[in-house]
Amino acid sequence: MFEILTAFSTGGGPFNLFNYITFRAGGALFTSLFIGMVALPWVISFLKKIQPEGQPIRTIGPDHQDKSGTPTMGGITIIGSMIISTLLWAKLDNVYIWATLSAGLAFAAMGVVDDLQKLKRQSSQGLSSRLRLTLGGIIGLLIGYLAMVFHPQDLSGLLLFPVFKDWVLNLSYFFIPFAAFVIVGTANAVNLTDGLDGLAIVPIMISAVTLGIIAYTVGRVDFTEYLDVQYVPGTGELLVIATSLVGAGLGFLWYNAPPAAVFMGDTGSLGLGGTIGAIAVFIKHEIVFAIIGGVFVMEAVSVIIQVFVYRRIKKRVFEMAPIHHHFEKKGWKEPQIVIRFWIIAIVLGLIGLATLKVR
Repeated sequence: MFEILTAFSTGGGPFNLFNYITFRAGGALFTSLFIGMVALPWVISFLKKIQPEGQPIRTIGPDHQDKSGTPTMGGITIIGSMIISTLLWAKLDNVYIWATLSAGLAFAAMGVVDDLQKLKRQSSQGLSSRLRLTLGGIIGLLIGYLAMVFHPQDLSGLLLFPVFKDWVLNLSYFFIPFAAFVIVGTANAVNLTDGLDGLAIVPIMISAVTLGIIAYTVGRVDFTEYLDVQYVPGTGELLVIATSLVGAGLGFLWYNAPPAAVFMGDTGSLGLGGTIGAIAVFIKHEIVFAIIGGVFVMEAVSVIIQVFVYRRIKKRVFEMAPIHHHFEKKGWKEPQIVIRFWIIAIVLGLIGLATLKVR
């Protein structure tokens, strides 16, 4: 659609708006929101027909049997809305657009298989952890390789540090496994976070819009000169994917707000995690992303600590991991946990944006 509409532009007039990334990003947000709001009722109805028992609910831990019968795999609509909206509004000759969408779609496909396995077995166990990590690792390595190829020669293979503008670490080809670690880690951390109604989707949207703003900034040479940050040409277009994700997320949240009418499932959590992880790698803000996505980091680290300590001394640091279940065990109500985690995500997003100015 971008190419068709800009063809009418002669340097002025209303069609010239389509030359601006910010205008197209806004259009992408409302388009994906509209698609999600219209499509989700149909998708929910279909999922209920093919999932008469709904998503299997774990019997270990806090009692969530009131969620029994709720269908899963609603993430199909989020990913679908994001992709359709991006294809309508983005410049399709931009390599970062195709690579990021491919990453999200690949992880979402893995999530579909995982969700189907759980439904078939009526168990919370889907694909084995080893298989998921292997498949995710292959996808991550491919995206890491593409990042090295797409990035300018003077930035390829470099790890950039926030705040300290002169701190640069040349990872060379080790950047590829590092990028894979970021992407796979993000996908699985988002998956761990998706345990309560609305808990994961809002931090995902906050991370997306924050990364989108950074992508737009580092993709403009005038902004990078003013802020004294590295210029990564072409990445500004990733703002369109980020806003498409936000719009799709808002549409999903309408139906996922407690009590949820549908869960995103591994389809959504892995797909969206892979998408924002890829954006962070392409805009070369992997370390800043660890701050922005601090909620996901906290969830993943709580599991790692719990497993490590228990295997060593047979004691638990948390009453239950991931950490949101620990707070449930402490007596926090689900809305308290969800909203407080949202607040944390907003604060961390603002801190991440602040690193652009603090040099």
